[in-house]
Amino acid sequence: MQKIQHFIRFTYLEAICCVFPVAIFFALAASRYLPSEPIARYDLLLLWCLIVQIVLLVTRYETKEEFKLILIFHAIGLGLELFKVQVGSWSYPEEAWSKVFGVPLYAGFMYASVASYICQAFRRFDLRVTAFPRPGLALVIGLLVYLNFFTHHWLLDFRWILMALVALVFLKSWVYYRLDETVYRMPLVLSFGLIAWFIWLAENIVTFFKGWVYPNQQDGWEVVDFGKLSSWFLLVIITILIVAVEKYRLGDPSIETKSEP
Repeated sequence: MQKIQHFIRFTYLEAICCVFPVAIFFALAASRYLPSEPIARYDLLLLWCLIVQIVLLVTRYETKEEFKLILIFHAIGLGLELFKVQVGSWSYPEEAWSKVFGVPLYAGFMYASVASYICQAFRRFDLRVTAFPRPGLALVIGLLVYLNFFTHHWLLDFRWILMALVALVFLKSWVYYRLDETVYRMPLVLSFGLIAWFIWLAENIVTFFKGWVYPNQQDGWEVVDFGKLSSWFLLVIITILIVAVEKYRLGDPSIETKSEP
Protein backbone atom coordinates (compact mmCIF):
# COMPACT_ATOMS: atom_id res chain seq x y z
CA MET A 1 0.00 0.00 0.00
CA GLN A 2 2.83 2.41 0.86
CA LYS A 3 4.41 1.88 -2.57
CA ILE A 4 1.12 2.75 -4.26
CA GLN A 5 0.76 5.86 -2.10
CA HIS A 6 4.30 6.90 -2.93
CA PHE A 7 3.71 6.33 -6.65
CA ILE A 8 0.63 8.54 -6.49
CA ARG A 9 2.58 11.14 -4.52
CA PHE A 10 5.47 10.98 -6.99
CA THR A 11 3.10 11.42 -9.95
CA TYR A 12 1.40 14.37 -8.26
CA LEU A 13 4.68 16.15 -7.51
CA GLU A 14 5.95 15.51 -11.04
CA ALA A 15 2.77 17.08 -12.41
CA ILE A 16 3.26 20.15 -10.20
CA CYS A 17 6.90 20.45 -11.30
CA CYS A 18 5.84 20.31 -14.96
CA VAL A 19 3.36 23.20 -14.85
CA PHE A 20 5.50 25.46 -17.07
CA PRO A 21 6.32 22.80 -19.73
CA VAL A 22 2.73 21.54 -19.81
CA ALA A 23 1.43 25.09 -20.25
CA ILE A 24 3.68 25.49 -23.30
CA PHE A 25 2.75 22.10 -24.78
CA PHE A 26 -0.93 22.86 -24.30
CA ALA A 27 -0.52 26.18 -26.12
CA LEU A 28 1.42 24.55 -28.95
CA ALA A 29 -1.34 21.99 -29.44
CA ALA A 30 -4.26 24.40 -29.12
CA SER A 31 -2.72 27.13 -31.30
CA ARG A 32 -2.23 24.64 -34.14
CA TYR A 33 -5.98 24.84 -34.80
CA LEU A 34 -6.42 28.59 -34.42
CA PRO A 35 -6.64 30.94 -37.42
CA SER A 36 -3.42 32.79 -38.31
CA GLU A 37 -5.26 36.13 -38.25
CA PRO A 38 -5.31 38.61 -36.63
CA ILE A 39 -2.39 37.36 -34.50
CA ALA A 40 0.21 35.01 -35.94
CA ARG A 41 0.60 31.73 -34.08
CA TYR A 42 4.19 32.31 -32.97
CA ASP A 43 3.31 35.79 -31.70
CA LEU A 44 0.38 34.34 -29.78
CA LEU A 45 2.65 31.70 -28.26
CA LEU A 46 5.10 34.37 -27.14
CA LEU A 47 2.29 36.33 -25.50
CA TRP A 48 1.06 33.16 -23.78
CA CYS A 49 4.53 32.29 -22.48
CA LEU A 50 5.00 35.79 -21.07
CA ILE A 51 1.62 35.61 -19.30
CA VAL A 52 2.40 32.18 -17.86
CA GLN A 53 5.80 33.34 -16.63
CA ILE A 54 4.28 36.40 -14.94
CA VAL A 55 1.56 34.29 -13.30
CA LEU A 56 4.12 31.81 -11.97
CA LEU A 57 6.07 34.67 -10.40
CA VAL A 58 3.05 36.49 -8.97
CA THR A 59 1.65 33.30 -7.45
CA ARG A 60 5.13 32.46 -6.08
CA TYR A 61 5.18 29.13 -7.86
CA GLU A 62 8.69 30.24 -8.80
CA THR A 63 10.96 32.13 -6.45
CA LYS A 64 13.05 35.09 -7.56
CA GLU A 65 16.23 33.02 -7.34
CA GLU A 66 14.68 30.31 -9.50
CA PHE A 67 13.56 32.94 -11.99
CA LYS A 68 17.15 34.19 -12.33
CA LEU A 69 18.32 30.66 -13.18
CA ILE A 70 15.47 30.25 -15.66
CA LEU A 71 16.48 33.51 -17.38
CA ILE A 72 20.04 32.21 -17.77
CA PHE A 73 18.83 29.07 -19.47
CA HIS A 74 16.39 31.08 -21.56
CA ALA A 75 19.35 33.00 -22.97
CA ILE A 76 21.42 29.83 -23.45
CA GLY A 77 18.57 28.14 -25.29
CA LEU A 78 17.78 31.12 -27.48
CA GLY A 79 21.43 31.42 -28.47
CA LEU A 80 21.46 27.76 -29.46
CA GLU A 81 18.23 28.18 -31.43
CA LEU A 82 19.56 31.16 -33.39
CA PHE A 83 22.59 29.16 -34.45
CA LYS A 84 20.84 25.89 -35.22
CA VAL A 85 18.19 27.51 -37.39
CA GLN A 86 20.85 29.34 -39.39
CA VAL A 87 22.73 26.10 -40.14
CA GLY A 88 19.52 24.27 -41.07
CA SER A 89 19.26 21.82 -38.18
CA TRP A 90 15.54 22.65 -37.87
CA SER A 91 13.21 25.48 -38.80
CA TYR A 92 10.15 27.46 -37.80
CA PRO A 93 8.15 27.62 -41.04
CA GLU A 94 5.38 30.02 -40.04
CA GLU A 95 5.50 33.81 -40.34
CA ALA A 96 5.45 36.07 -37.28
CA TRP A 97 6.47 39.53 -36.10
CA SER A 98 8.37 38.02 -33.17
CA LYS A 99 10.83 36.03 -35.30
CA VAL A 100 14.49 37.08 -35.09
CA PHE A 101 16.77 35.55 -37.74
CA GLY A 102 14.18 32.84 -38.31
CA VAL A 103 13.63 32.04 -34.62
CA PRO A 104 10.38 32.98 -32.85
CA LEU A 105 11.14 34.42 -29.43
CA TYR A 106 8.81 31.97 -27.70
CA ALA A 107 11.42 29.28 -28.42
CA GLY A 108 13.58 30.39 -25.51
CA PHE A 109 10.73 29.63 -23.12
CA MET A 110 10.81 25.96 -24.11
CA TYR A 111 14.35 25.72 -22.77
CA ALA A 112 13.44 27.87 -19.78
CA SER A 113 10.61 25.45 -18.95
CA VAL A 114 13.17 22.63 -18.58
CA ALA A 115 15.12 24.75 -16.10
CA SER A 116 11.85 25.52 -14.32
CA TYR A 117 11.18 21.81 -13.95
CA ILE A 118 14.64 21.18 -12.48
CA CYS A 119 14.24 24.04 -9.99
CA GLN A 120 10.80 22.81 -8.92
CA ALA A 121 12.05 19.24 -8.55
CA PHE A 122 14.85 20.36 -6.23
CA ARG A 123 12.37 22.12 -3.98
CA ARG A 124 9.34 19.83 -4.06
CA PHE A 125 11.19 16.52 -3.89
CA ASP A 126 13.69 17.89 -1.36
CA LEU A 127 16.48 16.75 -3.67
CA ARG A 128 19.98 16.20 -2.35
CA VAL A 129 22.98 15.39 -4.53
CA THR A 130 26.05 13.68 -3.10
CA ALA A 131 29.56 13.32 -4.55
CA PHE A 132 28.92 16.20 -6.93
CA PRO A 133 32.11 17.32 -8.75
CA ARG A 134 33.77 20.55 -7.71
CA PRO A 135 31.95 23.56 -9.21
CA GLY A 136 34.90 24.53 -11.41
CA LEU A 137 35.02 21.08 -13.02
CA ALA A 138 31.24 21.00 -13.40
CA LEU A 139 31.24 24.35 -15.20
CA VAL A 140 34.05 23.25 -17.52
CA ILE A 141 32.10 20.12 -18.46
CA GLY A 142 28.97 22.18 -19.03
CA LEU A 143 30.88 24.63 -21.24
CA LEU A 144 32.42 21.82 -23.31
CA VAL A 145 29.00 20.24 -23.80
CA TYR A 146 27.46 23.55 -24.87
CA LEU A 147 30.31 24.37 -27.27
CA ASN A 148 30.00 20.97 -28.93
CA PHE A 149 26.45 21.84 -30.01
CA PHE A 150 28.08 24.53 -32.17
CA THR A 151 31.49 23.18 -33.13
CA HIS A 152 30.38 19.74 -34.33
CA HIS A 153 29.14 21.41 -37.52
CA TRP A 154 32.78 22.12 -38.48
CA LEU A 155 34.86 19.85 -36.25
CA LEU A 156 34.37 16.32 -35.00
CA ASP A 157 31.27 15.57 -32.93
CA PHE A 158 32.57 14.80 -29.44
CA ARG A 159 29.16 14.04 -27.90
CA TRP A 160 29.97 10.37 -27.18
CA ILE A 161 33.30 11.31 -25.64
CA LEU A 162 31.55 13.96 -23.56
CA MET A 163 28.89 11.47 -22.46
CA ALA A 164 31.63 9.05 -21.42
CA LEU A 165 33.35 11.89 -19.54
CA VAL A 166 30.09 12.73 -17.77
CA ALA A 167 29.57 9.08 -16.81
CA LEU A 168 33.10 8.97 -15.38
CA VAL A 169 32.92 12.28 -13.48
CA PHE A 170 29.45 11.56 -12.06
CA LEU A 171 30.05 7.84 -11.52
CA LYS A 172 29.72 8.10 -7.73
CA SER A 173 27.12 10.89 -7.69
CA TRP A 174 23.69 10.05 -6.30
CA VAL A 175 20.50 12.06 -6.13
CA TYR A 176 18.21 11.55 -3.13
CA TYR A 177 14.53 12.49 -3.16
CA ARG A 178 11.90 12.42 -0.46
CA LEU A 179 8.33 11.13 -0.62
CA ASP A 180 6.61 11.86 2.67
CA GLU A 181 9.08 10.52 5.25
CA THR A 182 10.76 8.01 2.94
CA VAL A 183 13.97 8.87 1.10
CA TYR A 184 14.83 7.18 -2.20
CA ARG A 185 17.95 7.49 -4.30
CA MET A 186 19.19 6.86 -7.84
CA PRO A 187 22.46 7.43 -9.73
CA LEU A 188 22.60 11.03 -10.91
CA VAL A 189 23.56 9.92 -14.44
CA LEU A 190 20.39 7.78 -14.58
CA SER A 191 18.31 10.85 -13.72
CA PHE A 192 19.97 12.67 -16.65
CA GLY A 193 18.85 9.87 -18.96
CA LEU A 194 15.30 9.65 -17.63
CA ILE A 195 14.70 13.39 -17.99
CA ALA A 196 16.18 13.32 -21.51
CA TRP A 197 13.85 10.44 -22.44
CA PHE A 198 10.74 12.34 -21.38
CA ILE A 199 11.91 15.50 -23.16
CA TRP A 200 12.39 13.42 -26.32
CA LEU A 201 8.82 12.15 -25.99
CA ALA A 202 7.64 15.74 -25.53
CA GLU A 203 9.65 16.80 -28.58
CA ASN A 204 7.70 14.31 -30.67
CA ILE A 205 4.49 15.95 -29.50
CA VAL A 206 5.81 19.44 -30.22
CA THR A 207 6.97 18.57 -33.75
CA PHE A 208 3.64 16.84 -34.42
CA PHE A 209 1.94 20.16 -33.74
CA LYS A 210 4.66 21.95 -35.75
CA GLY A 211 6.16 23.87 -32.87
CA TRP A 212 9.27 23.40 -35.02
CA VAL A 213 10.13 20.89 -37.74
CA TYR A 214 13.25 18.95 -38.65
CA PRO A 215 14.31 18.67 -42.31
CA ASN A 216 12.91 15.12 -42.58
CA GLN A 217 9.53 16.37 -41.31
CA GLN A 218 9.01 19.01 -43.99
CA ASP A 219 6.70 16.76 -46.06
CA GLY A 220 4.94 15.17 -43.10
CA TRP A 221 5.47 14.27 -39.46
CA GLU A 222 7.90 11.49 -38.56
CA VAL A 223 9.13 10.24 -35.20
CA VAL A 224 12.10 12.29 -34.04
CA ASP A 225 15.40 10.51 -34.58
CA PHE A 226 16.45 8.49 -31.52
CA GLY A 227 19.84 10.15 -31.92
CA LYS A 228 18.29 13.31 -30.48
CA LEU A 229 18.19 11.53 -27.13
CA SER A 230 21.94 12.08 -26.79
CA SER A 231 21.46 15.80 -27.49
CA TRP A 232 18.78 16.09 -24.83
CA PHE A 233 20.92 14.07 -22.42
CA LEU A 234 23.70 16.61 -22.80
CA LEU A 235 21.34 19.58 -22.63
CA VAL A 236 19.81 18.24 -19.41
CA ILE A 237 23.32 18.02 -17.97
CA ILE A 238 23.91 21.71 -18.71
CA THR A 239 20.64 22.63 -17.00
CA ILE A 240 21.27 20.59 -13.87
CA LEU A 241 24.87 21.78 -13.63
CA ILE A 242 23.81 25.44 -13.78
CA VAL A 243 21.16 24.91 -11.09
CA ALA A 244 23.42 22.79 -8.87
CA VAL A 245 26.45 25.09 -9.09
CA GLU A 246 24.32 28.12 -8.25
CA LYS A 247 22.83 26.30 -5.25
CA TYR A 248 26.34 25.37 -4.12
CA ARG A 249 27.48 28.98 -4.53
CA LEU A 250 24.61 30.11 -2.31
CA GLY A 251 25.58 27.59 0.35
CA ASP A 252 22.58 25.30 -0.22
CA PRO A 253 23.24 22.04 1.69
CA SER A 254 21.44 20.01 -1.00
CA ILE A 255 24.67 19.91 -3.03
CA GLU A 256 27.53 17.95 -1.48
CA THR A 257 30.79 17.89 -3.43
CA LYS A 258 33.15 14.93 -3.47
CA SER A 259 35.43 16.60 -0.91
CA GLU A 260 32.59 16.96 1.58
CA PRO A 261 31.19 14.30 3.96
